[in-house]
Amino acid sequence: MTRARRRRLIRTRRTMTGIALVGSISFLAGMTDATGLLLTGDFVSFMTGNTTRAALALSQGNLYHAAVLISAILVFVLGNAAGIVIAHFSQRRIFVVLGCVGLVLALASMMTMQNLLLARFYLIVLAMGMVNAAVEQIEGLPIGLTYVTGALSRFGRGIGRWIIGDRRIEWTIQIVPWGGMLLGAIAGALLTRLTGAHALWLVSLFAMVLALAAMFIPRPLQRRFNQKIAPHRSAVARAK
Repeated sequence: MTRARRRRLIRTRRTMTGIALVGSISFLAGMTDATGLLLTGDFVSFMTGNTTRAALALSQGNLYHAAVLISAILVFVLGNAAGIVIAHFSQRRIFVVLGCVGLVLALASMMTMQNLLLARFYLIVLAMGMVNAAVEQIEGLPIGLTYVTGALSRFGRGIGRWIIGDRRIEWTIQIVPWGGMLLGAIAGALLTRLTGAHALWLVSLFAMVLALAAMFIPRPLQRRFNQKIAPHRSAVARAK
C-alpha cells in the first residue's frame, strides 16, 4: 500500500466516523427539540424563532413571555459556553459532553410539577446548547448540530459553486445534520405523543448511549472534531 493511499484511507475513516457521529447527535438534537417544543410550547434550540417570537410578544405587550424567551436565548448561549469549557478540560471530550447532556435531560425529566415547568424548559435549552460542543467540525468543515439553517445555506451555496464549475463535493456533508435532525424530530414527536413527559427519560437515555459509544472513538480523533484554541497574543510573544 502506498503512503498516499494509506493517507486517503485514514482520511476516509475519519470522515465516515465524523458523519456517523454528527448524524447520531443531530438525531438526538431533533428528538430533544421536538419533545421540548411539544412539552413547553416554545423552541428549545431554534433561537432565531425565539428571537422573533420574543419581539412579537414585546410588540403585543406580553412582557412575561418575552422575558421567558429572551432568558432562554441567554441560557442557550451559556450552554454553548459551558459545553466548550467541559470539552476543553476533558480527555474524552465527546463522552463527557454527551454524558453531561444526558444528565441535564434526566434532571429535566424529573421536573413534572407545575411550579418546575419553567425550570425544566431552561434545562432542556441548556442541554441543547451544550451538545453543540460535542462536534464542531469534520475535516475543517464547520458543522451545526442543533440548528440546520446554516447547514442548508452552506449546502445551497455548494450547489451554486458546483453549477459554476467548482467540482469539490465536501459541502454535501452539510445535509447530514439536517437529515439527522429531521428523523430525530419525527422520533421525538412520536415518543412524546405516546409517552408524554416520560419521553424526556428516553431522550436522556439515548444521550447516555451515544456517550458510551463515543468511548470507542480514539482521543486524537475526538480532538480533530473540535476547533483548536487560538493562543493568546501575549503567550505567542513570550514563545518568540
